[in-house]
Amino acid sequence: MDIRQITASYSVTPQIDPADMAAIRDAGFTRIICNRPDAEIPPHLHAAEMAKAASAAGLEFEVLPLTHDTMTPENIARQMSLIDASGPVLAYCASGTRCSVIWSLGKATEGELSVDEILSTTARAGYDLSGLRPRLEQIAG
Repeated sequence: MDIRQITASYSVTPQIDPADMAAIRDAGFTRIICNRPDAEIPPHLHAAEMAKAASAAGLEFEVLPLTHDTMTPENIARQMSLIDASGPVLAYCASGTRCSVIWSLGKATEGELSVDEILSTTARAGYDLSGLRPRLEQIAG
């Protein structure tokens, strides 16, 4: 696993495996968010299989599949509400980028961080989202 911390309570990672659930729990996470559509992955990694493995490890599991076209205000709000958990949250997709993008859009919407702070936070985690600046500035407006 390549877990990258965005904030104290939110981290992202590329695709995980059902066998990773105990290690994720042992790392202190309480909730996993799947941002990867099932159409992108083989059946053994589909959300239903991942949810079973997460449950067996005592983890909450939420599904919010994202693509470029589904980064809607409603999905941004839902992701932010899922991040607001009782403990640290780990979100995954193919590379962690979508999970970082939706967090960035959510933070711009909330207005808690400046666009520069949002971009520097994701950059520290290894995600260069500088191309997202115009959209973040528009949202932060």
